[in-house]
Amino acid sequence: MNAIVIERVKVSELPEDWRVRLHVGGNARVTVRIEEEAAATEDAENPLFGMWQDRTELSDVEAYVRKLRAPRF
Repeated sequence: MNAIVIERVKVSELPEDWRVRLHVGGNARVTVRIEEEAAATEDAENPLFGMWQDRTELSDVEAYVRKLRAPRF
């Protein structure tokens, strides 16, 4: 993971939205650490992912699929 660390930065030199979150005076000095976030998997972002996780009849998926397909053959 890549990271950038900038030490002893005046709060007044930070972007406005950062300053608002800090709630300290403009002359205060802080250390800023910027890290690359791990990429989220597509499944975690999909609201449908895991929607059937509580269904008890799906504990044995192969048996469930066999039961679904049985009337066809």
